[in-house]
Amino acid sequence: MTSHLPLILAMLLVTFGPRLLPWLLLAKRPLPPLLRRFLLYIPYTALGALIVKGVLEAPAAMTAATLAGIAAAAACSWYRGGLVSSVSAAIIAVFLLLSYQ
Repeated sequence: MTSHLPLILAMLLVTFGPRLLPWLLLAKRPLPPLLRRFLLYIPYTALGALIVKGVLEAPAAMTAATLAGIAAAAACSWYRGGLVSSVSAAIIAVFLLLSYQ
C-alpha cells in the first residue's frame, strides 16, 4: 500500500499558498470601497449559485422541503449568518422536514 501523505502535503501547499500570499501582501492595506463592497456580496452570490440549481431540479414531491430550505437560507442570510451557516440551516431545515413527513 502506497502512502498518500506526500500527495496530501503537496495539495496542502498548492491550495494554502495562493490563499496565504494575498493575505500577507494585503493585510495592512485598506481596500478600495468598491472592491470591499464587491467582496461583501460573494457569500450571497455563492449561496444563490448553490441553491438555484437545486431548486430548479427539485422533484415536485419535495416542493415543501425546497421552500423550507430556501426560507431557512434566506432568513439566515438576512441576519448575516454567513455562507456556511446559511447552507447548513437550509440542509437542516430540509432534513427535518423530510424526516418528519
